[in-house]
Amino acid sequence: MRLAVFASGGGTNFQALLDEIDTGDLPAEVVCCVSNTPDAGALERADRHGVPTEIIPPSSFETPASFGRALLDTLDAHDTTFVALAGYMQKIPPNVVEAYRGRMTNIHPALLPAFGGKGMYGMHVHRAVIEYGVHWTGVTVHLVDEEYDHGPVVLQEPVPVYADDTSDELADRVREVEHRLYPEALRSESLCLLGRPSHLPLAPRRPPPEATS
Repeated sequence: MRLAVFASGGGTNFQALLDEIDTGDLPAEVVCCVSNTPDAGALERADRHGVPTEIIPPSSFETPASFGRALLDTLDAHDTTFVALAGYMQKIPPNVVEAYRGRMTNIHPALLPAFGGKGMYGMHVHRAVIEYGVHWTGVTVHLVDEEYDHGPVVLQEPVPVYADDTSDELADRVREVEHRLYPEALRSESLCLLGRPSHLPLAPRRPPPEATS
């Protein structure tokens, strides 16, 4: 797998992928790291690992299509076969989605379709989870389509929300799962299919009715 990673922030999920590749547990080569912002910490991580970096800000382009063309040119230049979004805070243009349909994943810090969509990223998600009062959140890896936080699920794993959780505590616990789940998803042999069953526990079966005499 010739992997391109798109990231806008510190790149901790990117680092998790690099670590798994370094140990040989993830059979992939990161051929480039693409960011929409020059101050992304992920770019520094890429430099330290000798991974080529590309900064492609969408504001430099008149249309989503031209922005997408620039992304595709970069991916083509590195002979990319798969794209992993790892905290990339920019909507992927439709022409890129189409070119890499079934070969592009995103990771989201909640159990989609809950707490997803435009504006739901990072700490916004964890604060919303706590404010809503749910008892479980989690991590989702999914194939990318034209909508925010949408597309077939590849893997999911639940994370408990404790009664006294702060958003920071919850974020730390979710992040631990992210760093393990994303490499696992990319190791899957079925990523080019329409997703896989999630790893959520099954709902308990209804007990049989009591026998009557």
